Amino acid sequence: MIDKFKKNLITMFGIGFFKYAPGTLASFITCLIFYTLWSFFGIKNLFFPFLFFVIIIFIYSSILIDKFYRGNDAREIVIDEFVGQSIPLLTMINIELKLKLITTPFMDYPTETWILLSFVLFRFFDILKPFPINLIDKKFKNGFGIILDDIVAGMFAAISIYIILSWI
Repeated sequence: MIDKFKKNLITMFGIGFFKYAPGTLASFITCLIFYTLWSFFGIKNLFFPFLFFVIIIFIYSSILIDKFYRGNDAREIVIDEFVGQSIPLLTMINIELKLKLITTPFMDYPTETWILLSFVLFRFFDILKPFPINLIDKKFKNGFGIILDDIVAGMFAAISIYIILSWI
């Protein structure tokens, strides 16, 4: 029973078994989860609990991946997309919290636009794997490495959002 739950966790409850683009689907569902939480609980109440949850999932999942998949980046493992996609989403909360008191062009765009942008940017970096993401993907063959390349892709997406914001 417990092993079944653990396997379900690292496959995001079966999303990893989807026939076409399970990683993209997992990223999209992460955005939907984030948007739902954002809508119901608001930005001020969401940042630290969501960050804490993502960190716990990251640590626990990297251990589970080693246990069940022996460090192989199997197609079914999509919890790394959840962790990586969460980084630009958390960046959005941080940006909005900082800009809440002042009027900026950022505030003119709906939240959905920024969530979609974070999704597109994360998938871009996760699929193309530019340096150093490709190096991490090749060198680290364990649960930590499987998730780390997605974390770096998420960081690239977050930095890109900051750059785009500075141009508006």
